Amino acid sequence: MEYKFDMSLMFAMHNALRRDLVQVARIAGRQDGNPATRLHAVLGWELFKKFLTIHHQSEDDGLWPPLRARVAGYPDRVALADELEAEHAAIDPLLAAIDAAAADPDYGHQRFGDIVDELVGKLTAHLAHEETDGLPLIDASLSPEEWQHFGAVHAERSRADVAVAVPWMLDGASPQTREAVLSAFPPPLLVAFREQWEPRYASLNIWNGHDR
Repeated sequence: MEYKFDMSLMFAMHNALRRDLVQVARIAGRQDGNPATRLHAVLGWELFKKFLTIHHQSEDDGLWPPLRARVAGYPDRVALADELEAEHAAIDPLLAAIDAAAADPDYGHQRFGDIVDELVGKLTAHLAHEETDGLPLIDASLSPEEWQHFGAVHAERSRADVAVAVPWMLDGASPQTREAVLSAFPPPLLVAFREQWEPRYASLNIWNGHDR
């Protein structure tokens, strides 16, 4: 659909999370060794957790409150905002549960696979729900200033990690997505991305060879 707001960053973030879910599921499904310990040891898992948490917290603080205020007279629309936030509350504890399973050498492996399956299922469903129902409501309801405020909240939370966050988000993205995201960058940041951030990120081997 056509949006009045630029949703490029939102879709790029969602696609990056989906991309990493594939890697998490792949590692969890391997039969050799302890997959929980293996996942816990890779940088890709730490980046996935960090940027998912930043994304959800930014929505909880900067997106759902103004959306609820805008649709306060429409119970079904308020209910949708409540549902999306409740999905966050169900997803985020699974990250800690996966880490707890990885830290339990005796019994962690027994529940690890089920927790990963739950994370994959719930996060995949949430992203689809937000894109299908949430983004159209946001686009139709918020003012440009409110949408920009959400972007500012998200950017501020990511500021300390921006040199990793941007190449992480665009890793494997389509040329169209890259162009849509990078076209909004001021020239100094675009130079930094191309000459420093992306080459440095490419050298990290964040999944320790498990992405092949």
